[in-house]
Amino acid sequence: MIPDSTPPLPGVTLAADSAQAMSLVAFTAVVTLTLLLCVMTGPDRDNLGEFYAGYGALSPMRNGLAIAGDYISAATVLGTGGIIALLGYDGVVLALSTALSLMLLMFLLAEPLRNAGRFTMGDVLARRMPGRAVRITACAATLAALIPLMLVQLAGAGDLLSFILGFSGEGVKTGCLVALGALMISYAAIGGMKGTALIQILKIVMLLGSGAVIAALVLHRFDWDVGALLAAAQKGSGAGPAFLRSGLQFAGSPNPGLDMISSELTVVLGGACLPHVTMRMYTARDAREIRRSMSWAVSSVALFVLIIAIVGFGATAMVGRAAIAGADPQGNTAYLIGSKAVFGSTPSTTETLVFTTVTTAIFLTLLASVAGMILACANSLAHDVFAHLSLRKELTPRREMTLARVSALAVGGVAIVLAVLVQHHNLQPLVTLSFCLGASALAPALVYSLFWRRYTRRGLLWTLIGGTVGSVILMTGTNLVSGAPTSAFPNHDFNWFPFTTTGIASIPLGFLLGWLGTVSSGPRESEKQRRRYEAVEGRILAGVTRR
Repeated sequence: MIPDSTPPLPGVTLAADSAQAMSLVAFTAVVTLTLLLCVMTGPDRDNLGEFYAGYGALSPMRNGLAIAGDYISAATVLGTGGIIALLGYDGVVLALSTALSLMLLMFLLAEPLRNAGRFTMGDVLARRMPGRAVRITACAATLAALIPLMLVQLAGAGDLLSFILGFSGEGVKTGCLVALGALMISYAAIGGMKGTALIQILKIVMLLGSGAVIAALVLHRFDWDVGALLAAAQKGSGAGPAFLRSGLQFAGSPNPGLDMISSELTVVLGGACLPHVTMRMYTARDAREIRRSMSWAVSSVALFVLIIAIVGFGATAMVGRAAIAGADPQGNTAYLIGSKAVFGSTPSTTETLVFTTVTTAIFLTLLASVAGMILACANSLAHDVFAHLSLRKELTPRREMTLARVSALAVGGVAIVLAVLVQHHNLQPLVTLSFCLGASALAPALVYSLFWRRYTRRGLLWTLIGGTVGSVILMTGTNLVSGAPTSAFPNHDFNWFPFTTTGIASIPLGFLLGWLGTVSSGPRESEKQRRRYEAVEGRILAGVTRR
């Protein structure tokens, strides 16, 4: 999760003029290069397929790297790395759940999504149940799931840039947030699917490359002895043997075991079904390519999980848990602290260059993540809402693409304004809410739509609306929102829900509402939907088109 503010970090001070100048040059080069990529690869004004899905322009390897890039957000890099540094074993379980989520998408949903969808999640759901209500509800669920995560990334981008470049004024931080938000809107509006994919590829290559170097340096510092690294991390944690055992993260919870199950289940189901990730499934030319793409994506994410585990433990071993928590109670700066600490107090020019590459990779991660989310929201608004609500029979491709670009501007503008308003709060509840919505509303809707023959329109609407509303209501009662010193509202206490995440209640609620809505639709409607599903079953499950 992205820190709501970025205080001075022990061992990560970039006060040296040369380091700041190097960072500024690197950031300027990255911004120039990525904008150039978007302009050069931007679609023609009337080529909707290229804007929405890139239409098979990427090889499986590049598409897989783009999927991994969309999947690994700044919340994964900074938040998961921080939890590993502060909580040890529990953080590693969270990181493994992140990789497991993408494997779930690969083996269960990727191919049916590619077969059933065209441009958006609304296309997938409307394959069986066409109609405006389904598309509008799918769009609303997409916006509800992605905007909270977008705010977190935007607020973190402004803080990170102002900190690295040595700015401290609140006005300057806000200015950085707005400027970076405008840049992210440009990526989505100009580059479309292909342009943002190339930025994701650049991001994942830089992130994995720089991270692998840092992880190797950490292991080298401990003579390539993983046991010595873990022992030093345990000592630096101040928590003793509990640091390398399960339970530290939810030690204060009334039901720590159930709380952990809820958290991991939310990550596994929610991460795989967020719309900015699933939209990459529609870019492959056929089922074989999507399988190959997902193999590259899963391998890349698994490698990154290994990297953040090593760097997170290394940060605790070299700096200590107290210093990491002092820099940020959520541990969001642990990845940067570990990357800097491995070089010692007086890094050489080469080491400063490596650290600059790390910070640039994180900066690019923030930019690329939000650009992908803006694109997913804009595509859904333009294609699912405006194009199907038009009074005309059919919008021209040029007009629909114009609407998509205007939608990107509108979504990005709203996100910037909201991010400015919430940037000084603890934003961890927003990250958790996005994953809860993905797991409680989108996951049941996709599983039922793709695999249950009797699933009806009422069941789908109840799933999306009920899962979303239930997650939001339950989230207001968690200790992430109030009742704890690290809550979003630490001076208030309306904590009534006994778990940190809503998944343990909202996920079953989403599936239950889908079942109840279907059962209550009556046998005639269920039979109608069964026949409709059988007409497209071959297409959805195997990519077969009836002649």
